[in-house]
Amino acid sequence: MATPDFIRDLRTTAGHQLLWLPGVTAVVFDEEGRVLLCRRSDNGRWSLIGGIPEPGEQPAACAVREVEEETAVRCVVERLLLAQALDPVTYDNGDVCQFMDITFRCRALGGEARVNDDESLEVGWFAVDALPDLGEFGRFRIKQALSDAPTWFDTTGCI
Repeated sequence: MATPDFIRDLRTTAGHQLLWLPGVTAVVFDEEGRVLLCRRSDNGRWSLIGGIPEPGEQPAACAVREVEEETAVRCVVERLLLAQALDPVTYDNGDVCQFMDITFRCRALGGEARVNDDESLEVGWFAVDALPDLGEFGRFRIKQALSDAPTWFDTTGCI
């Protein structure tokens, strides 16, 4: 994932300390019920499409923007799937971030799926019963997107 300019600016004064940041994930389905995935250039793993909203950008608008920027697919957000505070991550350069992930179910409107930036090695549509090696993060979100369950959130620590 490319680091947005506003985060690089923050790092000039914050150093490597923990930054609490919003993040969005898009579970995009086409008319055949296939899900859009990319194989990330930073770690070589298959993943859902996601990114960091720019300051003031609405999360749903960010999801639509990230999908088009990374895959050339145009989509529309259908519903909010989940909100989840993720575990902190330490990057190779020592930067520490913790993301509040907001995941949306999206429907493709057009465009041909392709690598559209330097964040992906491959992009493709996959039947949900024939997914490539995909971590629990992605599998759980796809499961939520396929269900009619209400928006998921972790109730740990709630009274």
